[in-house]
Amino acid sequence: MNYEELLASKNQGRMNATRLPIGEYYRTQVDGKYRGVVDIREEMLRNIVFTKALETECEQNKHLMNPHQLHFEPLGEGDEIRQLNVDLGTFLSMKQLLDDQPAVVAEKGFIDQTLEGLVNITTYLHGQGIRHICYSPSSVLVRKGDNKVMLLSHGSYYMGISDQHAFYGDDARFVAPEVLEHGTVDDRCDVYGIGKLMEVLFERAEMPLEYKMAIKKAVSPKPEDRFATPENMLQMVQNRRNTKKSVITFAVAAGIALLCVGIYFEMFPESHQVEFVKPAAQTPDDDMLDKGFSPDEIGVGLTDSLDTMTVVEHERDYQAKAEQIFRKNYEKEAERILSRIYNKDYMSKSEKRFLAENQETLKELMELQQKMGEEASLTPEHAQVIASEIIERITNEKKKALK
Repeated sequence: MNYEELLASKNQGRMNATRLPIGEYYRTQVDGKYRGVVDIREEMLRNIVFTKALETECEQNKHLMNPHQLHFEPLGEGDEIRQLNVDLGTFLSMKQLLDDQPAVVAEKGFIDQTLEGLVNITTYLHGQGIRHICYSPSSVLVRKGDNKVMLLSHGSYYMGISDQHAFYGDDARFVAPEVLEHGTVDDRCDVYGIGKLMEVLFERAEMPLEYKMAIKKAVSPKPEDRFATPENMLQMVQNRRNTKKSVITFAVAAGIALLCVGIYFEMFPESHQVEFVKPAAQTPDDDMLDKGFSPDEIGVGLTDSLDTMTVVEHERDYQAKAEQIFRKNYEKEAERILSRIYNKDYMSKSEKRFLAENQETLKELMELQQKMGEEASLTPEHAQVIASEIIERITNEKKKALK
């Protein structure tokens, strides 16, 4: 008898017991082998709405094909379902995993793997017209060994139950407000549940900026303030992480450049007066319109190009103008921000000062890029490419000016 079996013998033969909305899941010995079963809540067996919903879920569960979906079948005789027989395997709740191994959240890839798994199964369920509703640490299971996320029963089958607060009990705080109030329910209720579960994971680990902003939006009380789908939430995390990596890369390159400039000034401390020659004034080009020229004289009307523009050309013209506005505004602000560190007074100080203030400067550049990109209706990737191009150009110009 191993350690888990010894614990099970002291707990009436039950291992990994956890509460699900429909009943209690645990592992027990059946015909000499340990299997997962679910004891249906006794008080719910007298609820006709619940029993009919359970029958429907048992029938449809076997048709759900996703690597994160657990399958089950009713046990016993007669129409009344009192117990479910779950797929083979060793599973425990997320709550048990965090209680037994709190350091697991610090393992590389655990949180990312958890979010990706939840988004994968939830997106699949939405395609089948199903919503999981409650993502509490007690009802979300993981497979022992690789901690792969697994879901069993789904809450949308039981939306007909009048008292949703009583149905979910202590786990009601992981359920979207509109579900508890019998409001309009769509994919955004699962976005809320996923966000609440991720908050629990980060109670034991430091929350990165990309997750902090995504989770804050996901758990908004109003559905319209959340992400439309779980995929949008995951995409935001990944986009902001890529932006962060780009900024860090720029920071490293800028640090090396500043170090080289510092060494240069240490080796050549004396400054020399440089005489600049004012460029000659340019002769303005003749404007034919100022001399009374009309485009009609050569058969070209002012409205010809506009009248023949297609919808696609209009969209391209709009995107080009949006990009031009973003370039102009971002270049102006980037010039102002980078001027704080690319000047002779700043370069004459030690490298330690740069390291102390550089992080704030980079954070400001990234937030500025995200804000202006959204205002100009550019995608995060497009705005990032333009911003990186502008920052690199301004940096090179200022390095040349310093030399």
